[in-house]
Amino acid sequence: MTEARTWWGTWRFLVTPRWLAWHAFAVVAFWGMCWLGDWQFHRALAGNALSWAYTFEWPLFALLGAVFWGKTIRDEYRIRTGKVAPPDEVHLPDGAYTAEGTTTGSMSGVMEVYDPELAEYNAYLAKLNRQAESSGR
Repeated sequence: MTEARTWWGTWRFLVTPRWLAWHAFAVVAFWGMCWLGDWQFHRALAGNALSWAYTFEWPLFALLGAVFWGKTIRDEYRIRTGKVAPPDEVHLPDGAYTAEGTTTGSMSGVMEVYDPELAEYNAYLAKLNRQAESSGR
């Protein structure tokens, strides 16, 4: 009995009003795209050559939407069961700026407030830019 209760507690989010609305939207979107593919197929049979591409495109969109929907449910399940923990710290790409105005280091990925070599290099690039603008290049 505990196993069934645990299972229901984990998947209960799928029957909340918000998720039921998303399920309804996903089903309507899927069938709508399938209907559009069928419509384009009949237009193509009637002689519209461009509709042949759309005949295959709409069902592909429907399939991709269904796969996306399945992955969304899987991701939500993993978050709720704790299988995916939010990272303790965010790793930004080298040279990216944070909200505090700091930048990441060149190779370490550690936050650095001020890098004198980087400041010197940026000043050099600014000087070259001013020279290029003044010479008309």
